[in-house]
This record gives sequence, structure tokens and C-alpha cells, in this order.
Amino acid sequence: MGNGCCILFRFNFRRNNSVMETRKEEMRDQVAAFHRQHPEVWRLFCGFTFEMIHRGYKNYSVNAVFERIRWEIDSGGDGTNSFKLNNNYRAFYSRRFMNMYPEYNGFFRTRQQPSEDRSATNLPELTPKDYEYRTANG
Repeated sequence: MGNGCCILFRFNFRRNNSVMETRKEEMRDQVAAFHRQHPEVWRLFCGFTFEMIHRGYKNYSVNAVFERIRWEIDSGGDGTNSFKLNNNYRAFYSRRFMNMYPEYNGFFRTRQQPSEDRSATNLPELTPKDYEYRTANG
């Protein structure tokens, strides 16, 4: 199976620092960059998904697979500067799994990605520093 980064998320390298047209393109670029830094997430994603398939599940939740990955490893980031595993990546991982293993098409239920119809933000990904947190005393 290998690293498969370029094939994994079917992203196109930006030429001459061109600006992304849609939010979907922008997120695909972000997930591809994340995968290059953390290919272990894809290996875990496939392993946990196949585990559920072998248990007899015909459908399963990509959310549950992501939460298990979070539980099992620290997949990058320190929880302060970047998200360890961005929820925006779920749609890309689930679709890629079903594209790579067409016999399991439909294992993850998907819907149209609204990001297809939205303009790119051309902003960096949000990090935990971008949010206000309340303490137990506050």
C-alpha cells in the first residue's frame, strides 16, 4: 500500500503559488500536507476500519475511527498550536478508503461536501490558540 500521499488524497500541487478556488481544494491540500507529516494515521485508519469490517459491520462511523486514532496515538501537534487530528480530514479519509477498496464502497456513509460550493478562505488552518477557553474557575 505504501505511503501513497499523492494518490491518497488526489491533490494537485499548486503551481506558481496559485490560489485555491474552492474550500474543498483548500482542505484537500491541508489533509495531504498532514498525511505527508503523519502517514501513520492512514495506516491506523485502515487497520481500525478493517478490524470493524472483520467483526461483521456493514457500515461504521468515520467519527469513531478518528476518535480511536486519537486515543491510540498522539498523531502530531501539541494540543496548543495545532489540532492533533483535524475533524475536517474525516471526509477525505473515508472517501479515500472506499476508493482504494471499492468492495467496501458505502462502508462509511457520505454526503455531498458543502466545501465544493464554497470559495476558498486562503487563510491558514485554525489552531487551538484561535479559540477562547474557559477554565473551571472562569
